[in-house]
Amino acid sequence: MATIAIRVKPGASRPAVGGAHEGSFGPALVVAVREPPVDGRATEAALRALAAAIGVRPARLSLKAGATSRDKLVRVDDPPADLTERIAALMTRA
Repeated sequence: MATIAIRVKPGASRPAVGGAHEGSFGPALVVAVREPPVDGRATEAALRALAAAIGVRPARLSLKAGATSRDKLVRVDDPPADLTERIAALMTRA
């Protein structure tokens, strides 16, 4: 199991995963989604976008903390061996 800190930006004009933000859980990967922050829609979209960006199935991701916050901790079950490198590469994108 691994944990990833993310910063969700709901209501974006286009979905994107990349960039870094100093959030409440430390350095976080920025995940922009089109969905509004209503009824968990932005969170679900962020988890799907993150899964695609790091190359894992969405079912392997679950929310660990931050259900009602833009700063979230995501748990990755059975993470790929190079997950840290994948996240670092995404964080350097703007």
